[in-house]
Formats: sequence, C-alpha cells, structure tokens
Amino acid sequence: MKVNCENKEFVDVIITTCNRPQFISEAIETVINQTYNFLKIIVVDDGSISASDNCTAIKKNFQKKYIFLQANRLFSADETNKILKNKIIYFYYIYQKNSGISQARNTGIKLSKSEYIAFLDDDDLWHKNKIARQMEILKNTRYEVCYTNEKWLKNGRHLNQCKKHKKYSGDIFAYTLPLCIISASSILLKKSVINKIGIFDSNFIVCEDYEYWLRLTFNYAVYFIDEQLIIKRGGHNCQLSKRYFAMDRFRLAALLKFLNMHWNLLTDELKKIIVAELQKKSKILYMGYLKRGKINESEIYRKICECQDYCDLSKNWRDILQ
Repeated sequence: MKVNCENKEFVDVIITTCNRPQFISEAIETVINQTYNFLKIIVVDDGSISASDNCTAIKKNFQKKYIFLQANRLFSADETNKILKNKIIYFYYIYQKNSGISQARNTGIKLSKSEYIAFLDDDDLWHKNKIARQMEILKNTRYEVCYTNEKWLKNGRHLNQCKKHKKYSGDIFAYTLPLCIISASSILLKKSVINKIGIFDSNFIVCEDYEYWLRLTFNYAVYFIDEQLIIKRGGHNCQLSKRYFAMDRFRLAALLKFLNMHWNLLTDELKKIIVAELQKKSKILYMGYLKRGKINESEIYRKICECQDYCDLSKNWRDILQ
C-alpha cells in the first residue's frame, strides 16, 4: 500500500552507537514498532572498532522482515507483514571517527531535517506508544519539549528509582541541578529549541546530557509524561558511567559553565541555589579524593568549596575537565 508522505510531520530519531552490536538492532526495532507513522531513523556509529559488526547485527535482525530500497526507504519484505502498513520510515546509517557521545548526537542533529527530534541510546528501548504520546502533547499544548518516565533494568532485573530521581513538569530548572533527571532517550523536542540553545558540548565526554538539560530547562518549560515509555538497560560493562571516576566533577564543570554563560541573567535566588549545589558537589569530591590519597586533586575542590567569587571562578570551568 502506497502512503502519501506529503505534509506529514516526521520525527527524526537520532540513535548513537559504539561497539555495542548486541544492543543496536533491538533499539532500532523499537523505533520501527512505534505507533507513530512518520519516522526517520539516523544511526550514528561513533567509531566502532568493527563497524561491520553493527551493520551485520542490523541486517541479520531485519533481513527476514524488511528490505532497504532507494532513498533509504524501509519496506516490508513480506506482504503478510503489517508493521509498515500506513507507515513511512527512512533509515540512515552514518559512520564517523570516534569523537564521543556529544559529537555523535551533534552529527545526527546536523543531518536532521524534520521539525521534531528524538534521541535514543543504543542500549535503551522504547514503548511502542512513546512518540505518539509525545507528539500529542507537543501538538496540543504550549510545550516545545516533552520527556517521559522510564523503567530501569539492571542485568535484566527491575530496579526501583529512588526519591531523588522524581521527575516534574513545567519550569524544572532547580530540579535538574542535583542530578540528571531527564533521560536523553526519553525526550522529544522541536528543532527550534536546539536552534536557540545550541548543540551538545563536546568538551563533556560524560554528563553531556546534564549540561544540556541545564541550558534547556533554564530557557524552556518541559512537559513530563508519567508513564514508563522507555526501558533503560544497565549493569553491562560497556556503560559510559562505568568508565569514569567521580562523575560529579563533570556535573561541577557543567554548573560552572552555566554560571559563566548566564551570570548576568540569573536572579540572586538562582545564584544562591546554584552555588549551594556547587559547594555540595565540591565537598563530596574533596572528601572522595582525600580518601583515595589524591591530595593535589582534592585541593581543587576545597578551593571551590571556600570560593568567594563564583563569577570569576566560573571562567575557568574547563580546568575541571582536565
């Protein structure tokens, strides 16, 4: 059945992957299974050691169900397969030299042509109604950004979220300061939002989403759908969060960067709560480095705790990332 794609509102789904062929095809499948009918899948391979492994994983999973024809259009290979009925799905696979998660997402953003953008990490999965539910919100409310609740699995077992992970709607900037409460895989936003606040900062090899949500929630109210429309799969050895010690130092750098960018725009009250979060994180890092006998490193965070001029200190936010 031929479907007319004129005047349809496509969502560009940017999937980033690197050396995880065991996950990528499952992630793509959950996009194809969406009840929303107009999707463009952009897979950005961030320098997998063997890109052919990813391609093989994708083809092996899809070869009995789908075929790729001209213009990257995804078609059903079996006339009895109803998944693609009334759907238009395009598929793009881009390989780039390893540059990190931020640059991989930015590559996808630059290739994106649609008004709506979603992100999906290769080890996460989507509920079939995710995009449809979010598009309903963005098309019928004043909101330009929407995110959802999530289900956590660790080594295949359900993991409960803690109280600190509670999520909110509206002007949620203050709630994003302690930790990253928005999962990148849960968000759907208009590209006009990205045009205003910019792309991901490639200085951040991790916590790049935390840094981005600070900018986003300062400028935009967001809508929260309290439904578990994504599944986050943790516990595997290739998680980014397992590769780096003291993740809070990246969040600390993000807070300092934010202060440097927005000092003159912040109320005294906002400055107060941001500085309080800086001091809290710095104290934790100071004690952590001391405990490990890293005296020189601990001094950096002691000075931040005792700082009297955070406006001046924020100019050197990149030093924390060294």
